[in-house]
Amino acid sequence: MEKTEWYLEYEIQHNRPGLLGDISSLLGMLSINIITINGVENFRRGMLLVSHKDAQITRLKSILNTMDTINVTKLRKPKLRDRLAVRHGRYIHSDVDDKKTFRFVRNELGLLVDFMAELYKKDGHKLIGVRGMPRVGKTESIVAASVCANKRWLFVSSTLLKQTVRNQLIQDEYSDNNIFIIDGVVSTRRASEKHWELIREIMRLPATKVVEHPDIFVEQTGYKLDDFDYIIELRNNEEEEIRYDPINKAKFEQDDGFFGI
Repeated sequence: MEKTEWYLEYEIQHNRPGLLGDISSLLGMLSINIITINGVENFRRGMLLVSHKDAQITRLKSILNTMDTINVTKLRKPKLRDRLAVRHGRYIHSDVDDKKTFRFVRNELGLLVDFMAELYKKDGHKLIGVRGMPRVGKTESIVAASVCANKRWLFVSSTLLKQTVRNQLIQDEYSDNNIFIIDGVVSTRRASEKHWELIREIMRLPATKVVEHPDIFVEQTGYKLDDFDYIIELRNNEEEEIRYDPINKAKFEQDDGFFGI
């Protein structure tokens, strides 16, 4: 019999002793299994469930709606954000006006790495932009997510160790399974035409490309922010402003040396 996963989230109205036990017992009586359970933001609890029949979920929803101690906020097939919320106990927050932009702060690096790893695991062409001030953890998060997703990462341009600009790839580096990492500042400020030929070639590959500083990248290229499938913003704190004024552009470009390939 085929199993179906569901995500149940409810807000606790009256946190009396035994509430979770009552809900767990109800699920057991309906032959619905709990895979994962965790507290989620703002007095909410999330569960990943498995059922054998949709009728079981319909019956569950009907019974839960009669309970005055909880308020069901979600009961649906689980999305990526639901799975991560149960795993980490908090939701990924997207921009109110731009749903493809997701915001993180530095103390959420574990959640960010997990999120990016799940994006990497999806096959096909993906273009991801990462915004953030210097030394906030952008490159480290991109690489850590590659490890979690069991993907090989390649720096097309970077300032992680020394400033690196690639002008060519070797044959086995053209794999669709690779993560291609491009630093928008380095590529637009320091690169040759051969480097841009390589970037255009990489952009045509059905693989994942991650561009740090996408706003600067699109300033000097024919690409647009609309071409990006996801934009990730990483800040030291929620109040930090990501700025690209002349002073900060100089800070972005500071490095210990130059390494061209």
